[in-house]
Amino acid sequence: MQELIHLNDHLVYMTPVEETDRPILAAVTGRNRTLMIDAGNSEAHARLFLDQLTGAGITAPSLVALTHWHWDHVFGLSALTRMPSIATEATKQAMKKIQHFTWDDQALNERVQEGTEIEFCADAIKKEFPEKRDINVSLPTITFEKEVAVDLGEVTCLLKKVGGDHSPDGLIVYIREEKTMFLADALAPDLYAPSWRFTSDRTIAMLDEIEAFDADTYIISHWKPISKKEFQEEADLLRSTAELIKKWNGDEGKVRAGMEKKYGTPLSEEEELALTYFLNGRV
Repeated sequence: MQELIHLNDHLVYMTPVEETDRPILAAVTGRNRTLMIDAGNSEAHARLFLDQLTGAGITAPSLVALTHWHWDHVFGLSALTRMPSIATEATKQAMKKIQHFTWDDQALNERVQEGTEIEFCADAIKKEFPEKRDINVSLPTITFEKEVAVDLGEVTCLLKKVGGDHSPDGLIVYIREEKTMFLADALAPDLYAPSWRFTSDRTIAMLDEIEAFDADTYIISHWKPISKKEFQEEADLLRSTAELIKKWNGDEGKVRAGMEKKYGTPLSEEEELALTYFLNGRV
């Protein structure tokens, strides 16, 4: 059961669903208008969120921002025709590439075999759309290149493209008055590569962009809001591993030794995973 959670005075979010890969959807409400963050992985997902907002007495969104092009964040856009949508130009161009796709089981399976679709995503699409699968990939109506501020009335949301390996078009939403950042999937690896991976330069550049903001709370799309301390621990792991990969030219033994020296213990499961992803991303 998906719940609507009031995070602070201006932001509510609906909890994610792992099985069908439904990410968190959020709404930021100011004095004059409400911004919806991400459109959901289906029209049913988007409509459920709107219904929950109505039930909570929250002003209906007048604009929806897309954090990146992946299906689970945009397939619900076709249900939101009454409001404009905003995304980076790179997101729009990536969405154009999948507009002509068909989504029946055979087409999904073929794209998985070709390597243009991920098996995990194909399975989740089949579960989210078990019967009728008339998916319409609608495009955002407003685009920008790097950043734009949205004034909701006494609440300002800054939409900024930060890139990263998960999706180079990815943006974050920073709610200034609440010191809250919607990270979406920015901290996740590239899932569309032959092996899941991070690259050092992209990771460091992305973290530089994110850490320039003064935030106390960070929302991760397929998990939950986390504290500044939790974010800094994750960011430190990614940054330090990326720097060691660069320093030692991807030499696994030297990078591992450097990580163990930093942490003072054998690597944890999370640290092992980070190392693996960065080793996969060596060029």
